[in-house]
Amino acid sequence: MVCKTRRPQKPADDRDFVPDRLRMLDAIERFGVLATQEEGRCYASLVAYALTPDLRTVIFATPKNTRKYKNIVKAEEVALLVDNRSRPSPVTKAEAITLTGSAKPLRKGKERDELAVLYLEKHPDLKEFVESPSTALVALRIEQAVHVGNFQTVTSWQPG
Repeated sequence: MVCKTRRPQKPADDRDFVPDRLRMLDAIERFGVLATQEEGRCYASLVAYALTPDLRTVIFATPKNTRKYKNIVKAEEVALLVDNRSRPSPVTKAEAITLTGSAKPLRKGKERDELAVLYLEKHPDLKEFVESPSTALVALRIEQAVHVGNFQTVTSWQPG
């Protein structure tokens, strides 16, 4: 017996599809899984994140004494997976977006202050944590976003 498979159709306009899905996930999800590199191995961490309105940057906070912070300082290239698994729905409606790019801790100043405000709008319960001197606010500059839906429909997008 030969099984025929149907190739999933891509959305008509990829330029708008991934940004729209990214905005939707950002509106309903608070956490993502951050992948960093450690001595040639992958290391994953759960982070509370916020996305800038222009979809170019993801912000998250981490203590400076963590493995993920040390990994980011050594190797800036990271990936952040944001998905809808926290929402009860049929498995066939699962979707995820992987954001890849360079992550850097933000230095004190205007940009950090502005991004901290944006981050705290989404995570007001983390105010004390973000304002602690032992916490780093990190900006992930998005180079590519890869959306996967319906188990096999893959669509890529690059900001700008």
